[in-house]
Amino acid sequence: MRPAAEMRSGMVIRLDDELYRVIQAEYHAGGGKMHGAMHAKLRSVQSDRVTERRFRQDERFEEVELEHQAMEYLYDDGDFCVLMHPESFEQVNLPKESLGPFLPYLEPNQSLQVELLDGVPLQVDYPTTVDLIVDSTPEPLHMDDSNVPKDATLSNAMEVQVPQFVKEGDTVRIDVETGKFVERVR
Repeated sequence: MRPAAEMRSGMVIRLDDELYRVIQAEYHAGGGKMHGAMHAKLRSVQSDRVTERRFRQDERFEEVELEHQAMEYLYDDGDFCVLMHPESFEQVNLPKESLGPFLPYLEPNQSLQVELLDGVPLQVDYPTTVDLIVDSTPEPLHMDDSNVPKDATLSNAMEVQVPQFVKEGDTVRIDVETGKFVERVR
């Protein structure tokens, strides 16, 4: 058990028999007879629900160490994604909701970093951006006016808005959370 003052962003903690990831943790010093407190924003690992909580200075919490393991995405099985351990060939089912916004970017045989607790997969550490190839896009309207976006279809069949200078065959970087164009990769 650790004191509340040691809480940091990114930690996984157990409170009331539920796992939470610390999104934000700020210590607020007290004044006079008021003691300091740790204000934390927490996201439930199981339900993805966000909550805020205030911890007294003398309160303690249990930090949970998650195991990180590379696994290979095999296929979609209804409400689950089937992953395989590359060395033991053991297959596990991971609920699709644990992949969040990364789900449209999954491709068979793709390697993923999976967080496990006691051998049970909880969620995937996905990158903030992905690089995809532009399959089709119209010719630019005017090269001078690069502020007007145009439609592009990517290699995963996703459609995004890209600048006029992007052409077929280019590799573009896409933000996973928003699904928007970030930059052209050279």
